Amino acid sequence: MGRDATELLKKVRKIEIRTKALSHQIFAGEYHSAFKGRGMAFSEVREYQWGDDVRNMDWNVTARLRSPYVKVFEEERELTVVLLVDVSRSGLFGTKGVSKRERIAEIAAVLSFSAILNNDKVGALFFSDRVEKFIPPKKGRSHLLHIIREMLELEPASDGTDIGGALRFLTNAIKKKCTAFLLSDMMDVGSDGHLRYEDALKVAVNRHDLSVIKVHDPREESMPAVGLLHVKDSESGETAWINTDSRKVRLAYRNWFSAVSEEENHLFNKYQIDNIDISTDSDYVKGLMKLFNRR
Repeated sequence: MGRDATELLKKVRKIEIRTKALSHQIFAGEYHSAFKGRGMAFSEVREYQWGDDVRNMDWNVTARLRSPYVKVFEEERELTVVLLVDVSRSGLFGTKGVSKRERIAEIAAVLSFSAILNNDKVGALFFSDRVEKFIPPKKGRSHLLHIIREMLELEPASDGTDIGGALRFLTNAIKKKCTAFLLSDMMDVGSDGHLRYEDALKVAVNRHDLSVIKVHDPREESMPAVGLLHVKDSESGETAWINTDSRKVRLAYRNWFSAVSEEENHLFNKYQIDNIDISTDSDYVKGLMKLFNRR
């Protein structure tokens, strides 16, 4: 086994130990109660009681036993969970010891182990400005570790971000309703300054139970005054010189970031999408618990 493969296995094992413990101790119960089954399945029949819905009467059993009986239904617990994981180049940014992509990978692993503990199927869709890889939903630890390895190892072929494309792929690939988590920095802004994924978001949320977990670096919120900087857009490759000592420049950037965040929140409220915004330097456990409790 080569050195790279050995190091990868160490990383996989490390993230498994850390996130599996969290899933067992904290999230399994919260996850179970927050994400319900997608339907009701017949369980048994019992004698009719005052207040029972007559639409659930089992007329065959009632006739045979000459006493009114009703069908009892239980919620189908098993879910299909799909993780939409943003692997675009902007995810490599990190100023607090961990990049956005590393934080996204760990959160996705926690969600995966929580799903497996509840006997759910888990799949993953890795995307940049194209679908880089799709792993269809399955059960089991070996399948889960395969997903985690891809999170750590996958090198995207493209640098950009197309959230709408990922959501359209989900809608086409998974026909039955699933529980989907979109994990991204949500930075997918068009040349007009507006988010590009509203139409795809609207379709996806009508088909699936979609939650958004946004991960950002605190340095993205504002620009520090550190003089003349030569900056490069990690996705487009474009470069420019920026005078960060200029209050006007810093204010313009802060206003742009705030406008994008406000548009995001507007879309989430408009389509009633459960969401949480997690900073790379914050406790993501609290963030996930907050998301679960909202449900």
